[in-house]
Amino acid sequence: MTTAALTLDQDVWRPRYNPWLVAVVVALAAFMEVLDTSIANVALPYMAGNLGASNDQSTWVLTSYLVSNAIILPMTGWLAGALGRKRFFMSCLGIFTVSSLLCGFAPSLGFLLLFRVMQGAGGGGLQPMAQAILADTFPPEKRGLAFALYGITAIMAPTIGPTLGGWITFNYSWRWIFFINIPVGLITWLLVRRFVEDPPYLRRLRGAGVKLDYVGIALLTVGVGALQILLDKGQEDDWFGSRFITTLVVLSVTCLISLVVWEWYAKAPIIDVKMFKNFNFAGASLMLFMLGVLLFSSLVLMPQFLQTQLGYTSELAGFALSAGGLVLLIQTPITGQLTTKFQARRLIAIGWLGLSLAMFYSTRRIDLQMSFSAAVWLRIAQVVGLGFLFVPITLVAYIGIPAEKNNSVAGIANFMRNMGSSVGTSLVTTVIARRSQFHQWRLVENARIDNPNFARAAQGLTQHFVNGGLGRHEALSTAYARIYKSLQAQAASLAYIDTFMVLSIAAGIMFCLSFALRKNDPGGGGVHVAE
Repeated sequence: MTTAALTLDQDVWRPRYNPWLVAVVVALAAFMEVLDTSIANVALPYMAGNLGASNDQSTWVLTSYLVSNAIILPMTGWLAGALGRKRFFMSCLGIFTVSSLLCGFAPSLGFLLLFRVMQGAGGGGLQPMAQAILADTFPPEKRGLAFALYGITAIMAPTIGPTLGGWITFNYSWRWIFFINIPVGLITWLLVRRFVEDPPYLRRLRGAGVKLDYVGIALLTVGVGALQILLDKGQEDDWFGSRFITTLVVLSVTCLISLVVWEWYAKAPIIDVKMFKNFNFAGASLMLFMLGVLLFSSLVLMPQFLQTQLGYTSELAGFALSAGGLVLLIQTPITGQLTTKFQARRLIAIGWLGLSLAMFYSTRRIDLQMSFSAAVWLRIAQVVGLGFLFVPITLVAYIGIPAEKNNSVAGIANFMRNMGSSVGTSLVTTVIARRSQFHQWRLVENARIDNPNFARAAQGLTQHFVNGGLGRHEALSTAYARIYKSLQAQAASLAYIDTFMVLSIAAGIMFCLSFALRKNDPGGGGVHVAE
């Protein structure tokens, strides 16, 4: 079957059921899976206490899920071709639902980690297959609208996950963050079975000449697994100061480079790395990676700053971020509609520029006196640019790619975005820790007795505590402790400013790259070569 025939097949094929019905069904499955990547974060202390584990051990509940999820993502295109996309999608949904039930009943941390690995493996196929189904269900000129619905799940789910997880854990039990997947999973499985179908070209390709790429699977498993673990544990173990992390770095780099070389020459590769020869796909993949970095970086930075520096509760910090989530909920469908009228690369340029300016604006607004309303408006400014990115970048990834590659496009694109989220989370925690140490060292240089400003501040505080009933020596010690605490807070605030500046520069670089992407015809889905 030639590429031309396959493409012609795809042009004339239309699903039997309303495409929007199919879109809602697959988006529901994707939403459930993305939600599970973040909903367990705030429940870790409760899990540790209930299962008799330490807080450090409980973090493997997150790591185990992310590792198995990351390993499955890039090979979903091959798995869909071998098993049939609908069958693979239903299998993933079934595994995810059953393992969620098992997680809820887990009697010990060991069993919970085992079931989380199963859950991550099942969930790994849901995001890319949902995206690939949308790409085949809708004609190219309407894909932007469909991807907008998918974008809501990909962006909103991690935003509301921690808030929802905290509410469920506080009011019920941490086990219910897994049990809530059961009814949703069962209903979605039945809806997928009824309404989703494979296009003709997939039915003909299914299982045809399938060969297991054992070497590719082994290199992928070890390389991605090691990478995910080192990103998750790197800052905690002091990066290259840890032999464990150093070993993981060497192992990951060696396996991933070997994977690319092996898959490039393999006759039946599990990952089609040659798609990166298409500049548009390579550029879109890089942008999705950076989108993951900036989305999750800001999701970590804002609530962390509000809670650690301003003393907000997790609930109040969630409320401060919720306005931004509401803006995204409204903006994403509008962006989907705009893709039918404007070139995707222009929308992408607007998004990156807006995001770069918003991150730079954050460096001017972050301070220890920031009000709640200022935090809300700052978060809104940060997400406006994000709303212009996910849908157009996803759309651009398919430009110039034949229909039979849709599954592979979706798998690699989602893998890049997920790895970006892991890198982003690891990046900001590391930069904040290191820059806090740097600024604290610089500020301490001025905290000397021979510094008149420091002496006056210490004397004034000491007198204040003496007037409050403390002895002279105790008052002096308390004054020094108070000054040092203030110094630490200022150092941390400066570290957050530095981090937002790094993100602003990264978004600015992506803004420049957006003009190198190929043009698309918003009205008809065609492609023009960039001038």
